[in-house]
Amino acid sequence: MTGKSNVVKLDHGVLSAEQQEKLKQFKIKTRIDNENYLRSHPEIEILVGDFLRDVLLQRPVDVRDFAAEHFSNPNLQSDTLSKMDKTNELK
Repeated sequence: MTGKSNVVKLDHGVLSAEQQEKLKQFKIKTRIDNENYLRSHPEIEILVGDFLRDVLLQRPVDVRDFAAEHFSNPNLQSDTLSKMDKTNELK
């Protein structure tokens, strides 16, 4: 590694107070919208969780190829629905 930091310093003086407030409100609205979307699609948690678990267990060299194979699995939908059913049974 070159030792360079990827951290970018923010120049808060670039935006006016009004623009900063609009940006803040936009971020809040976006988070709320994202949370509502995720709550209405519980399968996302299963899909992402299974993918991350498999990545960490198998530690593939090429994660993009692994992801392509993982998400193009013809059994993905039925496996996900089955796990959703099991999760709902536990509630």
